[in-house]
Amino acid sequence: MWLLLVGALFVFLRETGGIGLAQESSRPNVLLIISDDQAWTDYGFMGHSVIQTPHLDRLARESLVYTRGYVPDSLCRPSLATIITGLYPHQHGITGNDPTLPDPKVNPMAGRARPEFARFYETLMRRIETHPTLPRLLGQAGYISLQTGKWWEGAYTRGGFTEGMTHGDPKRGGRHGDAGLAIGREGLEPIFDFIQRAKKAGKPFFVWYAPMMPHSPHTPPEKYLQKYQRPDLTPAQSRYYAMCEWFDQTCGDLIAFLEKEKLRESTLIIYLADNGWIQDPNRPNQFAPRSKRSPYDGGIRTPIMVSWPGKITPLRDDENLASSIDIAPTVLTACGLPVPANLPGINLLNREAVQQRRAIFGEIYEHNVADVDHPTKSLSFRWIIHENWKLIVPADQNGKPELYDVVADPLETRDLASAHPELVKKLMEELDHWWSGKE
Repeated sequence: MWLLLVGALFVFLRETGGIGLAQESSRPNVLLIISDDQAWTDYGFMGHSVIQTPHLDRLARESLVYTRGYVPDSLCRPSLATIITGLYPHQHGITGNDPTLPDPKVNPMAGRARPEFARFYETLMRRIETHPTLPRLLGQAGYISLQTGKWWEGAYTRGGFTEGMTHGDPKRGGRHGDAGLAIGREGLEPIFDFIQRAKKAGKPFFVWYAPMMPHSPHTPPEKYLQKYQRPDLTPAQSRYYAMCEWFDQTCGDLIAFLEKEKLRESTLIIYLADNGWIQDPNRPNQFAPRSKRSPYDGGIRTPIMVSWPGKITPLRDDENLASSIDIAPTVLTACGLPVPANLPGINLLNREAVQQRRAIFGEIYEHNVADVDHPTKSLSFRWIIHENWKLIVPADQNGKPELYDVVADPLETRDLASAHPELVKKLMEELDHWWSGKE
């Protein structure tokens, strides 16, 4: 019997990376912080020379930080759906922000309130109900959950949240968050109130904090803007940089509230951005090429931080790869819950599993879904990062693959595909093998 127990413990530690699954009485609260449109470089702890992010810098010092973190798609809606489901876009079926409508004269953003187009929007939104999302799975274990900020999939209840700010009614302007978009920009009281009620009720909680920050419109308070009004910055850059610091302050306010309520040590905090953004220096509220909606690191790379004081040893990992598909299995494992067998990600707290990983994958789609019944028709690129090599493959058969050494050349200035044809072939085979398993 003793040998069986020891063997079981060994398997358990191997699968969890030695972190230890939380018992029901000690399951952590979960705060998921998702930045909206922020480049992987745009933090103090990532080495930016101008942008100041003191609160996220502190969180980084208290976290297991993967600086080589990625999201599969550089567009917000499919990226957010991946975070909450743990599935790639081709698996969860949400591959764009809006559907293409049968009447080309109608803008998809404006057509959502018209009943004749309801099926196209509903086909996308109802997909979230078919997956065991994080709040749904946590809810089965007694968690209550709150949605705030960006949310595209209709009412918050469709994602499994017990509470939320987004009504999702297209007749009242519901699209990507509606009333929820006030969070951060207009304070954090809905989150504070929810946490206090959860604490009073003795319930573990899950908070989705996905403010539209530093996302445009770049309208920072004057006290932040003044700091970045410098001769070496254009007005467009000044406003975006100030937005990054304003967002950072809201993160600091959230963490300070947890500390005041004596909940910080019982709360797992995970941080990442939904996609990148490189500010066009001459066009306010506009992104530059090779950032948002692109397959380049300016669009898909983000630091990923996991923090739980006393449970997770702070460490900065500049070598190993992490992906937003890992968020769901990481949260579930930390909360002592089983991970659905169909999730492709790994537990980021399992250092052995992270170190053994050699490749991560992604897929880039157009802004509008060409065919809601066949969501991968809008595919524009696939990509793979294998150790330090990144291969970008256009969906257009006439397009040429691009190859970069993203460790030696993080800004992807030197396409090495013609110099390494055998490596391109090898990575293409690996990418095709991954893609062949798509649903």
